Amino acid sequence: QKISFHRSQTLGYKNGFAFSRLPTVGIGRERLYVNQPSQAELEELSNQRPTLTYGPAKRPPPSGFVPAHVAFDKKILKFDAYFQEDVPLSTEEHFRIRQVGIYYYLEDDSMSIIEPAVQNSGLPQGKLLRRHRVPKNDHGEHYHWKDLNRGMNITMYGRTYRIVDCDPFTQVFLKSQGIELNPPEKMVFDPYTELRQMPLRKYITPSDFDKLKQFLTYDKQVLRFYAMWDDADNVFGENLPYVIHYYLADDTVEVREVYKQNDGRDPFPILIKRQRLPKTFVDKKKTFPSCVLEISDQEVLEWYTAKDFAVGKSTTLLGRTFFIYDCDEFTRNFYRDKFGITDFQPVEIKKKTLEEVPQVIPPYNGFGILEDSLQNCFSLFPKPPRKDIVKMLENDHKVLRYQVALESPNPEDRKRRFILSYFLSDDMISIYEPPVRNSGIVGGKYLGKTRVAKPGSTTENVTYYEPSDLAIGSTIEVFGHRFVITDADEYVLNYVESNAESFPAATLQSLREHFRPQQMLKETANSGIPMLGNSKQELDELIVQIQEELKLHKHLNSKNIQEAFLQCDKDGSGILDKAKFLALCDSLSVPTKAGLLNKV
Repeated sequence: QKISFHRSQTLGYKNGFAFSRLPTVGIGRERLYVNQPSQAELEELSNQRPTLTYGPAKRPPPSGFVPAHVAFDKKILKFDAYFQEDVPLSTEEHFRIRQVGIYYYLEDDSMSIIEPAVQNSGLPQGKLLRRHRVPKNDHGEHYHWKDLNRGMNITMYGRTYRIVDCDPFTQVFLKSQGIELNPPEKMVFDPYTELRQMPLRKYITPSDFDKLKQFLTYDKQVLRFYAMWDDADNVFGENLPYVIHYYLADDTVEVREVYKQNDGRDPFPILIKRQRLPKTFVDKKKTFPSCVLEISDQEVLEWYTAKDFAVGKSTTLLGRTFFIYDCDEFTRNFYRDKFGITDFQPVEIKKKTLEEVPQVIPPYNGFGILEDSLQNCFSLFPKPPRKDIVKMLENDHKVLRYQVALESPNPEDRKRRFILSYFLSDDMISIYEPPVRNSGIVGGKYLGKTRVAKPGSTTENVTYYEPSDLAIGSTIEVFGHRFVITDADEYVLNYVESNAESFPAATLQSLREHFRPQQMLKETANSGIPMLGNSKQELDELIVQIQEELKLHKHLNSKNIQEAFLQCDKDGSGILDKAKFLALCDSLSVPTKAGLLNKV
């Protein structure tokens, strides 16, 4: 059993300096084998006796270490290569050859591919592959400069490049590293690019006519003709003036429109731009397209020249016939010297008088007010019709009300009563039907506020209903419905009497006859003269007795009684004979005492 647990001393001082030493024994002074030399080390020490005696042999100092990024700084291997790219959507080329430069950077074994930019190529060129270490396969290996050589194919990211040559530095470096270079190959060029650079072959024999001499002789010399284009036969066509310019330098023609101020046309001065105009075409085959973008000499048999233009003749240019009626002084001198023509008498153009087209106003469609709808026929931006402001201010809130009955073959419609309102401020009419209980007809607004024209009115001569046309017993027609005026307000009579000069005598007489019985009753009631043997006080007492008698019979409905009496009073006079009165009371179960009935 272990009883000693002492640890050996491993720290000490020597010459005033603290140092540590390896323990020779363990805890409890047990022998340690860790810090003791092994048997192999002891045998090696026994075999190296000279070393122990004279010390180890001296070795030369190692050479200076230079890192790769310093040794190969700015040292790049450049290879000339190309790759082939398919062109599927082109009829002129099926593939394209693109030349590139492969750069290998020795300092970090990275690579980049740059395509030199070609002007007007239409391709995204420049750096095709950024600088980085390019993987060689799926095992994690990368391309090394030992894998590059002339006359070989190299595949990077699915694209195969053909290396054809390298620069002199690359050639010297690879030879110094013991790599045998393949012979260089010729760079392959793009066939379509070379085809575009080749000059086009000309199969036309040069003409004896010198165009340069024509240009130098007739430069800035222009023949000017004044012409008219008659397009009056077409819809909205006119007789328009034009100026035809013939340029002697290149036999081109230009047609310009004469723009006048405030003529209502947009300023498009050029009708036909300056160009050579064909006069006679070659007989085309049936397979030749009917429309071509450019006309060449193969399609045209004859072009327009200066001989085809003359004063007093018509010329057809691109389907339009122009009549030349005059020319300027330079054109006269040119034709006189060149062709010997002396007849330049200008033709007088007679302007056709435009026939005045009568304005036909369409029939009124019934929507809105006639005057308001009629403004759409006079202006593109219609304005509201003018209103009589003085009349509106003088007759504001003045309304004439009449009671009208509907003329209809239907018996139910004959019993209907309406209130016709005539607004004096704007001469408009509205019709309202008072609701009647248990009649089966929904009352309310029958006609909105509008102006009503008389029968037989036209859009040219419209006559509207006026207050003078509204007499008792007269018939008015409102949009196909006929109404008979049966009653009116007292305000109507007062207004007509105050403005008797504006109303016919028949209208005033009908209103006076209608209101005469009521006025007589009022005058008799207001005066102290006995009425039918009874005084006014006795009449009031008689009314009170009748009302108390009716209250005793609670089953009676006063509204139904009132409606029945109004329906029997067809002429609206307020008077019933005794026989009708008794029959109506019996039908309504109204008690009729002989004493009260005689008093009534």
